[in-house]
Amino acid sequence: MEYADDVDRRELLLHSAYDAQTVRDMERPLLDKGIPLMRMAAQAVAHTAAGMLDDEDLALEDSSIVLLAGAGDNGGDGLFAAAALAQEGAAVTAVAVGKSLHEAGFAEFVRAGGKVLVLDPTAEIPGCASGFSAGEAGERLQAAVSLINKSHLVIDAMTGIGIQGALHGIPAALATAVGLDGEVPNEPALPGRESSRDYPLVLAVDTPSGVGIDDGSLPGPYLPANVTVTFGAMKPCAVLPPATFGCGRIQLVDFGFTIDDVDPAVEVVDHLFASDAIRLPHVEDSKYARGVVGLVTGSQRYPGAAVLTARAAARSNTGMVRYLGPERAQNMVLAALPEAVLGKGHVQSWVVGSGIPTADAEGADSDLQRETIAALLKHYSVKASDAEDTAADAESDAAYDMPPLVVDAGALDLLPDRVPGQVVITPHAGEMAALLNRLEHGLLPTEVEDAATSDAATDNVTAKADEPADAAVAQESYTSKDVMLHPLSAAQRAHELTGATVLLKGAVTIVVDEDHVYVSGSAPAWLATAGAGDVLAGLLGALLAQQPDGITTAETVAAAAYLHGAAAAIASESEQHGWQEPELIGRREHRQQFLTLGHPIVASDVIRAIPDAIADVIA
Repeated sequence: MEYADDVDRRELLLHSAYDAQTVRDMERPLLDKGIPLMRMAAQAVAHTAAGMLDDEDLALEDSSIVLLAGAGDNGGDGLFAAAALAQEGAAVTAVAVGKSLHEAGFAEFVRAGGKVLVLDPTAEIPGCASGFSAGEAGERLQAAVSLINKSHLVIDAMTGIGIQGALHGIPAALATAVGLDGEVPNEPALPGRESSRDYPLVLAVDTPSGVGIDDGSLPGPYLPANVTVTFGAMKPCAVLPPATFGCGRIQLVDFGFTIDDVDPAVEVVDHLFASDAIRLPHVEDSKYARGVVGLVTGSQRYPGAAVLTARAAARSNTGMVRYLGPERAQNMVLAALPEAVLGKGHVQSWVVGSGIPTADAEGADSDLQRETIAALLKHYSVKASDAEDTAADAESDAAYDMPPLVVDAGALDLLPDRVPGQVVITPHAGEMAALLNRLEHGLLPTEVEDAATSDAATDNVTAKADEPADAAVAQESYTSKDVMLHPLSAAQRAHELTGATVLLKGAVTIVVDEDHVYVSGSAPAWLATAGAGDVLAGLLGALLAQQPDGITTAETVAAAAYLHGAAAAIASESEQHGWQEPELIGRREHRQQFLTLGHPIVASDVIRAIPDAIADVIA
């Protein structure tokens, strides 16, 4: 049985990701003790490979396997694994993508009867031809591509965690030919991807080659995997979008790292995390003690958003909902939620912007909701001041004393230049691109559309593949594609520019503040439906209104994203999620499970399931 400390360690391993340098630092003491980490990694890869083939009813002796081997330790892991598979009768060919191969791994692979195809004419690999012409190099590359396409399984050990930025040279050429080039995988959200009989299956060693290890980006060509076996601890690419979508099913090999005192780069929200943001009722509570949410949502044009935010807030463990809006929306809110209170009054949080037209919409300049929101947001503006500007200092202090505020959808273009951290912005990729363009360059949405269709904008997206992660989104104009390929960089840049806590929506939602990165992948793909963002805004406002002492804004925001996804999973009866918890090899290993896909839902279904999601979390 697992004891409490084992369970705690397991949960920490499966819901934390550490940057590459931290993983190396945690490996070092074990390597110094002589612990054979490479052998342990190779054994896990070989075992997983055999299992993948067995799931396809393929015996090893009838299987064709291609190993893509780089020159470093990652290639060594692959070579030792390939040697073990060859010894069991599999036909294995190692395609050397660099100038050398791991010496001991290569020797064992050759002894096991494995074949080698060298692609680099400058390679110096014992017993293998080199110095061949450019023409022959091209022919060898084509032969490698043909070999891959005819194989049952590809073991991707081209690059390890030491590679930053986009692939270059031969690895890039192979990834382009048989993988994807700077685009998010667009596949049905069906579990069991490796059982599709769409050969070759791909098994990534530690991380898929070409993904951004520490930022989860897709900077260029990469090889998406059906299964990724990762070692010691998860890397950010395993949990951050969009790279996590290229990892397939993740299996983690526990090397026994000391992780208790190591801060993760990214934390994945789970039930326990989300439960901390739920205020349990007290016997002497009043409706005011349980939290009052103020909503400036919906408009003459989009009154339904007012109803969705109000109903979601009311179902999310709050004591009262106050609504401010036009008469039509007021009537609809009261019809759907007679408990709502109309007009101004004391609140513990605000939600603004859902269902509000943006600045470029026809008639937006005369929309009274926008005027109300703009007036409210002025109280959250943090003024830049010098040491003698006491008036500006006083205004900034007052802003920090304001209640938490959620800025959604049509209110994002009203956001002041600088706000305190209790202001939460909730853009999707397109809204994030528009926000960054306004903050960085003062571009209006129509100007961004024009720029996005120009050749310069296309060249700009391509140029980012060679830039470092922190410069990945520093460009002339942003598009939604830029944000989708570099979401963490975009979210961090938005926080840097505004000071706000950032929730970037997606199949895996990212939450960023000054010190933390949280992700939530609890939602099924069915949640991509009209009004879902309005429901999230109302739920988030409710959680912020009941915020317990000691819980930061970012933690509350991440918990709200998790509950939103969990409610959608309940409503759709789906076990599919944006991010599926990895399997921990050696602790609770099991073969691929085929999960229930569920059924379509609408936003109102999610609202009805919110209380059940809260009950599950606090149980």
